[in-house]
Amino acid sequence: MTIAIFKKPNGIKRIVAAVLAAATLISVAACGSGNSASASKESLNTTKGKTTTITVGVCAGPYGDMVDKVIAPLLKDDGFKLKTKLFNDYVQPNKALASGSIQANLFQHGNYLKKFTADNNLDLTSLGQTPTLGLGIYSNKYKSIDDIEDGATVAIANDGSNLARSLGVLQQQGLVTLKGEVDATKATVNDIASNPKNLKIKTIDAAQLARSLDTVDVALVPGNYSWAADLKPADALAMEKQDDGVIEVFVVRTQDVDSDFGKAVKKLLVSQKIQGRHRQERVQGFRQADHLVTAAARR
Repeated sequence: MTIAIFKKPNGIKRIVAAVLAAATLISVAACGSGNSASASKESLNTTKGKTTTITVGVCAGPYGDMVDKVIAPLLKDDGFKLKTKLFNDYVQPNKALASGSIQANLFQHGNYLKKFTADNNLDLTSLGQTPTLGLGIYSNKYKSIDDIEDGATVAIANDGSNLARSLGVLQQQGLVTLKGEVDATKATVNDIASNPKNLKIKTIDAAQLARSLDTVDVALVPGNYSWAADLKPADALAMEKQDDGVIEVFVVRTQDVDSDFGKAVKKLLVSQKIQGRHRQERVQGFRQADHLVTAAARR
């Protein structure tokens, strides 16, 4: 009996100790989480006399150069140092931004941002549009749209937003017609109403489109990937007629829109400074954001 009574309190003591230890860990974790969130939020604000480093997610193509050569120099006097992180697909830059491992990204157009954030329940917001290199129709086999033969294989992006975008470009060139009632930003291959040249539509990852030119007759390649593959807009069979939804946007978490960084970027993107700086790095095929084109026309 003595032994039994002696062991029972020890058991209780061990249980109590374990509960207290767990409570302490939870308390520390909660405090750590709070400090981390605060630090993350403050990291997009400036401190007098100090430089704040911002990591911007990009994909292969011209937008990394745009951050390094155009946007970063123009934000230096605002107290920000920008560096880029390269991603190999269109999925990770938004997920990394939402998780806080990067502070901004520049790789996607407005339609893609809208669809991706809705599909993945992410709270991300565009700070504004940037100069944009459009999607092009490329071929190693044909020299013009009229040359495309009956039954040709045409590769387009398989992500929902760029798939719909590519179908819209094919429609612009009279190669397909989409059903009249379909939302042009959500169209799929099943929404093709007519295909007079019996084109074989092949959907693949956008990052593989330029490389696919060796195995397909025609490929519709988004601007960042055509740039990375050294495809020249002047050599395209046709370039997309860009509407507002396919212009590239600079994105942050919604909670950071009104941070010092968010305000500085918004101000920059509607200024003439970015137009002038971009002109120094400009290549044929880029479309300026509408507000910059309008402002330039007035001058």
